[in-house]
Amino acid sequence: MAVIDINADLGEGFGIWELGDDLALLDVITSANVACGFHAGDPLIMRRVCAAAVARGVTIGAQVSYRDLPGFGRREMDVAAPELTAEVLYQIAALDGIARAEGGRVAYVKPHGALYNRVSRDPVQAGAVAEAVRAYNPSLPLLTLPGSAVHEVADGLTVVAECFADRAYTPSGGLVSRREPGAVVHDQEAVVRRAVRMAVDGTVVAADGSEVSLKARSICVHGDTPGAVSLARSVRSALSGAGVALEPFA
Repeated sequence: MAVIDINADLGEGFGIWELGDDLALLDVITSANVACGFHAGDPLIMRRVCAAAVARGVTIGAQVSYRDLPGFGRREMDVAAPELTAEVLYQIAALDGIARAEGGRVAYVKPHGALYNRVSRDPVQAGAVAEAVRAYNPSLPLLTLPGSAVHEVADGLTVVAECFADRAYTPSGGLVSRREPGAVVHDQEAVVRRAVRMAVDGTVVAADGSEVSLKARSICVHGDTPGAVSLARSVRSALSGAGVALEPFA
């Protein structure tokens, strides 16, 4: 039987600005990537999401980012490795403190946006993120792409591979840039089919029609796309219907 985790990015509002339906998604997913305040989120939102996740038995992960609130963490930045390590460490520690106050804990780390894409190909930036995890708690898994540079620099850390049901893939197994048309798959039936194929067969059809092999333990469904909750519910239902066991990886 295939075993898969469903993760989504949560807590991505800021102040009075809301993004996505965190509470509804927490009823569907098994792991929550909670924004730590650098690309989105604030202490109050972080606390509310952590409390709701603990109440529902959903695993909490630190969604770390470049310091880029105006750009939602989607602008690539050239941050020196020691500074990046310190900023990632800061974010993990902040969220873990809040999670523990609500009866939970941070159980894994996932980079967000431009940082996620950068560490997938840049071993220096990947090493800086890995060093932050190692400094805080080396037992925390890092969630990333199957072919990410993070695997090369993990040095004893646990690295968990994930796939994206609603993102287009390049023939090499990377994600199509959000600047390109068709980077996000919006058709619900297509997303559901892709999710089942990823979980059961370990493959996805790339943007050019080629087949890409994926060995992933977690599937990400984005919480900031239109109809995200309905989409996540459909993905979960289809995976269960295909005999896939839904369990967090951490």
